[in-house]
Amino acid sequence: MTGAPTTARETAGRPAPDPGRTGRTLLALAFAGMAVAVQQTLVLPMLPQLMDRFDAPITDVTWVFTASLLAGAVATPLLTRFGDMYGKKRMIVLALALLLAGSVVCALSGSLVVLIAGRALQGVSASMIPLAIGMIRDTFPRERVTTAIGVVSATMGAGGSAGMIVTGLIATRTDSHRPVFWIAGAMAAAGLVLVGTAARDVGVRAGGRPDYPGVAVLAAWLICLLLGISEGNAWGWTSGGVLGLFGAAAVLCAVWVVIELRVRAPLVRLNLLVGPRSLSANIASALLGFSMFAAFTLIAGFVQARPDAVGYGLGGSVLDVGLYMLPSTVTMLVFSFMAGRIAARIGPAFTLAIGSAFAGLCYAWLAVSNSHVYDMLAFSSIQGIGFGIAYAALGTLAIQHVPMDQSGIASGINSLVRTTGGSIAGAVTASVLAGQVMAGTDVPSLAAYELCFWVVAAGSVVAAIVALVHGFRHHD
Repeated sequence: MTGAPTTARETAGRPAPDPGRTGRTLLALAFAGMAVAVQQTLVLPMLPQLMDRFDAPITDVTWVFTASLLAGAVATPLLTRFGDMYGKKRMIVLALALLLAGSVVCALSGSLVVLIAGRALQGVSASMIPLAIGMIRDTFPRERVTTAIGVVSATMGAGGSAGMIVTGLIATRTDSHRPVFWIAGAMAAAGLVLVGTAARDVGVRAGGRPDYPGVAVLAAWLICLLLGISEGNAWGWTSGGVLGLFGAAAVLCAVWVVIELRVRAPLVRLNLLVGPRSLSANIASALLGFSMFAAFTLIAGFVQARPDAVGYGLGGSVLDVGLYMLPSTVTMLVFSFMAGRIAARIGPAFTLAIGSAFAGLCYAWLAVSNSHVYDMLAFSSIQGIGFGIAYAALGTLAIQHVPMDQSGIASGINSLVRTTGGSIAGAVTASVLAGQVMAGTDVPSLAAYELCFWVVAAGSVVAAIVALVHGFRHHD
């Protein structure tokens, strides 16, 4: 079986897809996804600059990134559930409107607190990608779903690289943080116009009432968990604050499970999280989120390290980091289009295994050879192949077995665990880099980077194994 079964209930009354209309819808969703991905990475190269501008320690400035992460984690299951209930297009428009508002707040900010508040508004837009995947399943003909999901998913990597390039170009001309946020705002506005005019909402709506207790408790335990992960290095992993946050997350998660099992219309049907066909897709998503996020953090530091000073690195600038990732953008877009054909032949699970294997290969390459420009270009090219194939298949695997009126929340849960995997990647790689430094300095050693590359490669390989087991077990 290579696709989700289509029931009469799912197709009744649904108009035949218009190829021209679906093409415009895909263009609108892909551009909107690019706008969301850009905002996620454009602040990473700016953190040292923001420390100087606001005269703040790195522990305070990292909230510029953490606030966006936490807001996205909390908003994603909520807005995707609302998308199933009230319409996915409405929620996509809301997410983009908050991205626009947050960008304006950030561009006008004169203090770190206001900047962080604006970043939290921007972070809500992370829910746009799973909403778009749900809309694609509602709108597109069955044979084009995997390819369309691949195109939208590829914007995560392409937008991440674009964010680095935008910040690098601006950093060479000004030390102000405002221009990058005006650019993010302009992209959000353009995305709003495109989605508003081109996208259509034809999906089955679940109806029902919002599960407000489930929303509140889910938000509470996600904030505790991700805050503990994000601040583990700064506060200390055995500190009372971090252990208290993890303990609170565990207790609140247990309470949340009880709530979701008892309410008539739960925010999250737990079978979408840990059901026999969902669990493997969510585990793979967490592992691939770990791998992709690690690329943005590890590669930025490695490329900018100066070989004449520390004995490794490429001595590049912030702009160079983005340029080195351009091959990944190209190959990701190309292979995301090919993923649909591959999945039609062998199924999304085995397709995911192939993509994950390529993702592991690119990090293994850097662990073995990393001293030349061609090493970084090869890494980038192979990474794009891997994630282009894997994310297209993963999006399909996450939703193919669920009813149409639950596709938004199923995709949202899959996106949420990917975000959690990315958060863990930041904590793990930071711990390794901080724990293995050059003698008499706080500069990470080459061995520390190479160990990180091996760890991330192992995560991708495990994702491939999980996908293979799923494919053989469920014959997807």
